[in-house]
Amino acid sequence: MADKSGAYAAKAGDTDFRKKWDKQEYAERARKKDDEERERMQENEERMKQGKAPRKGRKEDIPKPTELMKRREQSLDLDKNLGKTMVVQHPGGRGPGQPGFYCETCNRTYKDTTGYLDHINGRSHLRKLGQTTRVERSTLEQVRARIAFLREKTKEASTAKSFDFDKRLAEVKAQEATRREEKKAHKQAQKEQARILLAKESTMEVDDETAAVMGFGGFGSTKK
Repeated sequence: MADKSGAYAAKAGDTDFRKKWDKQEYAERARKKDDEERERMQENEERMKQGKAPRKGRKEDIPKPTELMKRREQSLDLDKNLGKTMVVQHPGGRGPGQPGFYCETCNRTYKDTTGYLDHINGRSHLRKLGQTTRVERSTLEQVRARIAFLREKTKEASTAKSFDFDKRLAEVKAQEATRREEKKAHKQAQKEQARILLAKESTMEVDDETAAVMGFGGFGSTKK
């Protein structure tokens, strides 16, 4: 009797080509998940006894913060994509290719600036950065240095503004002088044109009077 073989020269009853699942590994995963769920339920019971809201998901294993909240050194550039067209790489997915404001630290995308700012200033984001929500208390020397820096910055800004004002004033004066010169030249041109026209009219009147004196009254017809 001929042996039954499949398309890949394998016996029909041979299933070695199929993927083999590690039952022990998946059993361990299930046991670990059950333990986490049991711990969450116990913790929620304790929280409810204390009058707190229960946790819905599993607690992330985030290390405790080791430093106080720090001031951001770089601008967030929230308006860098304003008025631009973006190509969505993975519609409905998660990651930096989505429209909105993406947080690389937490791998989350927010649709507006309000939600994004609330997130980066929130406890969860700061915990992943290793920071607490407490701000470091400034010393007297730091406050004095900051005041001196702001005073110098304000002085430079006022000086630059004064310089710009003087420059603008000089430009306005120059424009007014140029406008006055143009207006004066236009008036002189009009006066010269009127003088020439008046001279022509006077010449024509003298010619008519001279012709009348010499008997040239006109060239009209003598028929009656």
